[in-house]
Amino acid sequence: MQNKILILDFGSQYTQLIARKIRELNVYCEIYPYNNFPKIDSNVKGVILSGSPFSVRDKKAPVPDLSDIKGKLPLLGICYGAQHLAHNFGGEVAPSEHREYGRANLKINDASCKLFKGIKNNSQVWMSHADTVVKLPDNYVITAGTENINTGAFRVNGEETYGLQFHPEVYHSVFGKEILKNFVVDICGVSQDWTPDAFAETTISELKSKIGNDKVVLGLSGGVDSTVAAVLLNKAVEGNLYCIFVDNGLLRKNEFEEVLKSYKGMGLNVKGVNASEKFYSALRGISEPEEKRKVIGNVFIEVFDNEAKRIKNVKWLAQGTIYPDVIESVSVKGPSATIKSHHNVGGLPDFMKLKIVEPLRLLFKDEVRRVGASLGIGKELLDRHPFPGPGLGIRILGDITPEKVRILQDADDIFISELKKNNLYDKVWQALTVLLPVKSVGVMGDERTYENTVVLRAVTSVDGMTADWFHFSHEFLAEVSNKIINRVRGINRVVYDISSKPPATIEWE
Repeated sequence: MQNKILILDFGSQYTQLIARKIRELNVYCEIYPYNNFPKIDSNVKGVILSGSPFSVRDKKAPVPDLSDIKGKLPLLGICYGAQHLAHNFGGEVAPSEHREYGRANLKINDASCKLFKGIKNNSQVWMSHADTVVKLPDNYVITAGTENINTGAFRVNGEETYGLQFHPEVYHSVFGKEILKNFVVDICGVSQDWTPDAFAETTISELKSKIGNDKVVLGLSGGVDSTVAAVLLNKAVEGNLYCIFVDNGLLRKNEFEEVLKSYKGMGLNVKGVNASEKFYSALRGISEPEEKRKVIGNVFIEVFDNEAKRIKNVKWLAQGTIYPDVIESVSVKGPSATIKSHHNVGGLPDFMKLKIVEPLRLLFKDEVRRVGASLGIGKELLDRHPFPGPGLGIRILGDITPEKVRILQDADDIFISELKKNNLYDKVWQALTVLLPVKSVGVMGDERTYENTVVLRAVTSVDGMTADWFHFSHEFLAEVSNKIINRVRGINRVVYDISSKPPATIEWE
């Protein structure tokens, strides 16, 4: 079994970042709610307590059961986690006289502390707290502070227990990754053997054992997750994997044919199903975004189920669920953890009597791409921008018609083609075009026009949790705008979205 680090989540916006930083060290870790984590066994080599939007002084502050952890395993508390280790074990936490949000310089008092091995004094760290530890329990020792607070970090005598008031997982903590490495590798003693090759080898072996000679059906989307899941499964079950690629009429221009063509050379057994008219019929007159999602999801299940029934004796349904989907489907004392209606997590309707297998459910998106590369999947598939499950259905604001789909596909095709032509596609995390339910006056030749408006959107991001708009040159935007207006019948105005996430989202619906 794989050695691992457990991260107990108290609802912090940074919890996934802790996991990502540790995974980047080739160390395996898992996130669990603070009040619902598995029994500690010999594979758990250390535990990290996350930050939280709560204060430890709140009456309803989250309190984990650390009876099998503290003093028995290496333990690291970050921000709220550190304050919990002080406040609930004989110390005191109070509102800060000087609240710290943002950059601070860490003054190391105890250079012998294992957490700070190789860390430069006065290095920049990232603070985000309104409370401060004003008194430590008797056997606790301050190891670092800042200009504004004495207790910036501490350790516990006789235990491998540590606390950090700052966030080592964020980019602005200059030596944060090294501090986490000191904890998980040196203090916890976990080997750095969590690699794409090792994951693929182990997963294929586990899938062979789990599925045996049973048949598996998988809904391919042309995206990274379902493609990597398909290749992993195909190596495990060989001729018993049946892939279904449904054209819902809401894909990008020519995507159905191009994706089917790309799969041909990969040895995958793929059946393409054109169900555009069924989706258009079901969506007629529906404008509300969540209702559109549900209709698209329900029709997909109906089409997919009909096709799956044509395959005799199928026992398993494979899904491309990845780790953020799993984490977001579990609520931690109320923070925003609502699963989106088009996520894979949540299983199947009752009438589909299949067992579920999710070979990627432990991986983040960047890890999926690295595993895909180790399996020999080409860059043209692995480097594709994320594309939502409901497709263009949530990029056409308002109701959906075949004519609106045609307009958006044509405009989007020009935008994406120009990104690739100008070597910008790989510099952007996600690019998309949105069709607005807005018409405006224009002039083409000597004639007055009254036609549609499209929005171009392109963002930079690491994982989609936060994003910033991409700064194109004015010349590039002008070229794209001119081509769309001149070539796409029905559009006479193009605008560019310069909103960041937060406060905006990447998609418009």
